Amino acid sequence: MVNSAKEPETRPLLPKATHLGLVKLWVTDLDRQVAFYTQVIGLKVISQDSLQASLGAGRKELLRLSVKPKSRAYHDRAGLYHFCLLIPERRQFALLLKRLAKAEVPLQGLVDHRMAEAIYLPDPEGNGIELNWDKPRAEWEGRLEELISLGNLPLDVDGLMELADAPGADDGLLPQDASLGHVHLHVADLAASRRFYHELLGLDITGEYPRQAVFTSAGGYHHHIAFNIWHGKGAPEPPLDASGLDWFSLELPSLRARDIVAERLKAAGLNLQELPEGLLARDPAGNGVLLSAA
Repeated sequence: MVNSAKEPETRPLLPKATHLGLVKLWVTDLDRQVAFYTQVIGLKVISQDSLQASLGAGRKELLRLSVKPKSRAYHDRAGLYHFCLLIPERRQFALLLKRLAKAEVPLQGLVDHRMAEAIYLPDPEGNGIELNWDKPRAEWEGRLEELISLGNLPLDVDGLMELADAPGADDGLLPQDASLGHVHLHVADLAASRRFYHELLGLDITGEYPRQAVFTSAGGYHHHIAFNIWHGKGAPEPPLDASGLDWFSLELPSLRARDIVAERLKAAGLNLQELPEGLLARDPAGNGVLLSAA
């Protein structure tokens, strides 16, 4: 993984306060998905009807589930690799791991990324989830290339379980200050996606696996949006009957900042759709990026 620290001075940059807001998924079985995300992951229902559910931590919406009848998952296309729910405190992360273990939830990975500790698992419809606790920023800021070159470590499960068993309350919910840490996408073309996220949106490139994956962020974070070609170069867009990712929101600190980005995209020939939540663009692989304002 190569860190790209030097950027052309003329390249547009996003404000440092830019962050992710929420993920919107198309689902086949709303009740089953809501039960999983509330009973297993610990999100809270903010609102729900027969067609859509809004889930979050406290009052903050992090996940929106919308019914697409007769839809199904396609696992060899562009789309979502995983989205990350960021847990602010390590003990909260430990309690979540303990709850998952007690529920005997199938897990895909338990990893120490050196910058963050991570749990990987799928939801019932195959959408990838990463549950993440970031290590203190002082331990990794400016050392990304060095740390990533060392490779991953196994997660300290014993230490986390010991931490989870320490006295303290656990109501089974994600903490109110949990957030959407990052999204990782399958795309068709690295160069085209790099141009969209880096040169047009204005995200910094924090690192890359040459000819495989690129990691980008705003404000010096390790990554907000990553994209890869692990489903193959030229991976097709999901068909109309696909469940999975509809869009994720990139939240800018003001309407003015959002509109500057929107004008850049329009000048490059991209069409933006106006939604109640913001302006929806599609990356070259068809993944939806909603530009919103705080």
